[in-house]
Amino acid sequence: MSRDLLADRYRGYIACLNGQDWDNLGNFVHERVRYNGKPIGLSGYREMLKDDFRAIPDLFFDIQLLICEPPRVASRLQFNCTPKGELFGLPINGRRVQFAENVFYEFLDEKIETVWSVIDKAAIESQL
Repeated sequence: MSRDLLADRYRGYIACLNGQDWDNLGNFVHERVRYNGKPIGLSGYREMLKDDFRAIPDLFFDIQLLICEPPRVASRLQFNCTPKGELFGLPINGRRVQFAENVFYEFLDEKIETVWSVIDKAAIESQL
């Protein structure tokens, strides 16, 4: 897959997340997806994302930086949201917070098979 096609595919995945289009998640995420080294599978990945949206009803994935080097994608996602309760063990309780996620993906068969994610928890802590 070319860089341009991989970038388009990734943007489609982000649109799927932002639309909470869980029925189509399997079009973008491999059945054997691994998250931060742990095999969680598509169903586990879907549930993790649903939990994120339950905890953060106004969650929106905003691509700030996107680098594609097939079969890998590196992205910096920005969030400006209002979690209902705790977030990453921090008592947010309805306050608006801004933070970033640096995330790397590896694709197999045009689907995300591996995800490595690092959340800027320090940015959240500094706003509390």
